[in-house]
Amino acid sequence: MMKSLWLAIFFALLIWSGYEPKDRLTWVLEVAPALIGFLVLAGTYRSFRLTPLLYWLILIHMAVLMIGGHYTYAEVPFFDHLFGTTRNNYDKLGHFVQGFVPALIAREIIIRLKIIPKRGWMNFFVVCFALALSAFYELIEWWVALVSGKAAEAFLAMQGYEWDTQSDMMFALIGAIVALLFFSGWHDRQIKKIANV
Repeated sequence: MMKSLWLAIFFALLIWSGYEPKDRLTWVLEVAPALIGFLVLAGTYRSFRLTPLLYWLILIHMAVLMIGGHYTYAEVPFFDHLFGTTRNNYDKLGHFVQGFVPALIAREIIIRLKIIPKRGWMNFFVVCFALALSAFYELIEWWVALVSGKAAEAFLAMQGYEWDTQSDMMFALIGAIVALLFFSGWHDRQIKKIANV
């Protein structure tokens, strides 16, 4: 039942997102990670099933990507002038989630495969992983900007803010730390239910 609900939400969001998006190229660029993630989840569902918590958080991350793809990150409704700025800050939510969800994905893989036995070192690595992923995404944005020129403005969502790249990575860092501080206990309980850890 939960799998069917998850799939129904995913495909409903995907169809809605792809229907007359603000900019088709931006939609493709923003939604591509969600589609790749879906293929990875489908391919590993039988061999390495994740916790229910993680599947739902990944779906939330995919929803953030699809909403951003539909409107462009600079024009998502209700996110103008947050934090006392003159810009649309939906991209900051996106980067927070970009730190939050991958941190828990890395955490689950590390715990279940027993890669780093000490929790302190594991938490350090998880935060580093989230930051590295965020930095790599910023490199992808830069490469897209170089290749597509002015068409990349909607994808980058900088909106004239010169410190956009650095603040994006800061929000990913905050997301990773929040995930570890407030979700580790819940995550541990679910991991114990599905794996001998």
